Amino acid sequence: MAVSHTASFDNTFIALADPTRRSVIEMLTAGPRSVTELARSFTIALPTFMAHLRILERAGLVKTRKAGRVRTCTLDASKLTAAEAWMNRQRQLWETRLDQMDAYVKQLHEEEKKPGRK
Repeated sequence: MAVSHTASFDNTFIALADPTRRSVIEMLTAGPRSVTELARSFTIALPTFMAHLRILERAGLVKTRKAGRVRTCTLDASKLTAAEAWMNRQRQLWETRLDQMDAYVKQLHEEEKKPGRK
C-alpha cells in the first residue's frame, strides 16, 4: 500500500524528531495545559519554547486557544494515529522480509547438511 507523503505527514515526523517537542506531546496526553505551565518544565527561553510550540501547531499535533491572557494547549492525536499506522505498516513489511530471509538461511543450512555436499 503506497502512502501519500503530504507536507502535513512530513511535518508530523519533523515535529516528533525533537525531544523537547516529544516531551510536550507526552505532557499533553494528561490533558490541556497552559503555555506557561508547559514552558516551566524546560530550561529554555520562552521564545525558544514558543518556536517548538509553533512547530507542533504547524504539524497539527497541538491546538491552542486563548482565553483572556491564558493560552491553553491541547493534543490532537489524529496525526499521531496516522504516523503510528505508517510505522506499523513499515514494521510488518520488514518483519515479513526478515522472516523470509530467516527461512532462506535455514533452507541453505539444511542443504549444507545433506550427504554429498562439501
